[in-house]
Amino acid sequence: MPANHTKSSDYNSLKSTAKNGGTKANYNKTLKHSKKSEEEKDPSSRKSLVNSQNKTRKKEHLPEPVSEEKETSSADNFILKSTENSLKPEEDLSYAEKQKHKKEAKKTRKNFELINSDFWLVRNGHTLTFIGLYLFSILVLFRPYEIVPAFSFLSATAFYFAAATLIVYFPTQLLTEGNFTTFSTEVKAIAALTLIALITMPIAKSPGTAWETFSDAFIKAVLMFIVMVNVLRTRRRLMQMMWLSLSIGVYLSYVSLDMYMRGELNSEGYRVVVEIGGLFGNPNDMALHLVMMTPLAITLGIAAQKKSLKIIYFAMAALFIGANMVTYSRGGFLALLAVAIILVWKLGRRNRLQITVISTVVSFIVLLFAPGNYGLRMLSIFIPGLDPVGSSGQRQELLIRSILVSIRNPWGIGIGNFPIVGVQNLQSHNAYTQISSELGILGLSAYLVFILSPLRKLLAIEEILFAKNEFNWFYYMAIGFQASIIAYMVSSFFGSVAYNWFIYYLIAYAVAFRRIYKIDGEEKRKNTEIESNLNNSLGLQTA
Repeated sequence: MPANHTKSSDYNSLKSTAKNGGTKANYNKTLKHSKKSEEEKDPSSRKSLVNSQNKTRKKEHLPEPVSEEKETSSADNFILKSTENSLKPEEDLSYAEKQKHKKEAKKTRKNFELINSDFWLVRNGHTLTFIGLYLFSILVLFRPYEIVPAFSFLSATAFYFAAATLIVYFPTQLLTEGNFTTFSTEVKAIAALTLIALITMPIAKSPGTAWETFSDAFIKAVLMFIVMVNVLRTRRRLMQMMWLSLSIGVYLSYVSLDMYMRGELNSEGYRVVVEIGGLFGNPNDMALHLVMMTPLAITLGIAAQKKSLKIIYFAMAALFIGANMVTYSRGGFLALLAVAIILVWKLGRRNRLQITVISTVVSFIVLLFAPGNYGLRMLSIFIPGLDPVGSSGQRQELLIRSILVSIRNPWGIGIGNFPIVGVQNLQSHNAYTQISSELGILGLSAYLVFILSPLRKLLAIEEILFAKNEFNWFYYMAIGFQASIIAYMVSSFFGSVAYNWFIYYLIAYAVAFRRIYKIDGEEKRKNTEIESNLNNSLGLQTA
């Protein structure tokens, strides 16, 4: 055998040294000496190598080298082979050895790529379902048949789009993940709320009313929530859905501000409401949507890399704030105040003084351009006599009534049944007492878990990234979603919106965001592991 080729017994001894207690440093040092002796092609290199190994064993009290005839395991052979390949210079390999090495490398790469391809299915499943969901959401949010008369033929198609989406969703979900849905805390909470609504239906004040409320809006929102949680698997899909929510906010804001400037105050003589039914049938509901979108627009603007996108997002936020004010919604005002406090506190963690100054200036500008009598309207929250139409006093009466109904009927009076026992056949105008009076204490508990669970997990993502100094898209959006959920919690205290689409879309976005963050983290970790294993298997890592 040529002098520049080391026998496998030498490498067995190297392997034995590493396996039987030799330190990594000594093992690497020995390998380094071995390489050096080969490069110099010194005929006495084998003797030097053996002497070096013997000295190391005596010093470290290591066992004698394994004999060449001793059988080794397949794992040992793999280590031995990788070591030999890494020690042999490429020019010393024969043509056959080079071809064999290339085949092994290609096979190893394919194996690791096959493992990594699992992420493709996790990310890209439900393509058809997403298309159906997207088209259905356009009909629900924009109601194009009301905006453009030529689209009147679409007025009865939302149901068919929803049915088609579900027909595609269920078999696809079974094939992709082997279940009907991921069972996150939020999914379990909404499933419990749905079950409670069904169980209490027979004991409802009016079972017919309960069924109508359940089947008309609530169950549709629940089913689409489950679809969104499972289908929004990529940042691109999530952003496409969020752009729908932001876009309808831009449309509502533009139209409402234009109407206000032209003096078209079509609600109570001093408020603006856009003539779109469905979710935005009154100024309070419109203000709720706008205040929920405001923190998302702001954090998207901060996270955006391009200046053009920053300008677009911040312009959106300004439009939302302006339109929110011309609705004169007290719930919208309090929610906007809560959003401002949260964003200032969280975004200012690194520079409190700068953020405080900026927020003070922005607040001053907002108050400067506030519509007339806006301040008096907001003061009526605390001084009911300042309300020109007396709605504040009426809502206090409804709130007290709904609390009493909740206490007297701990199991609830049936979904959608509060107007039967309420004042002047009105809703409770409070999402929390709406649930507690109609679905009981258990229903309220499930509803609160549904809303609060994402907050804690979003906070965890924020804190993890802050500790790692990773102020990226995930960091800012975790803050934005928290502020948006809290905006809903504040504003919904003044509206009967518990069964409407608002919160179901928002929580679905938050849960999908959390899953995307997890998938990205797992994929990044897996890719690092695959790359490391691939390098090891090809003998690319040196001492």
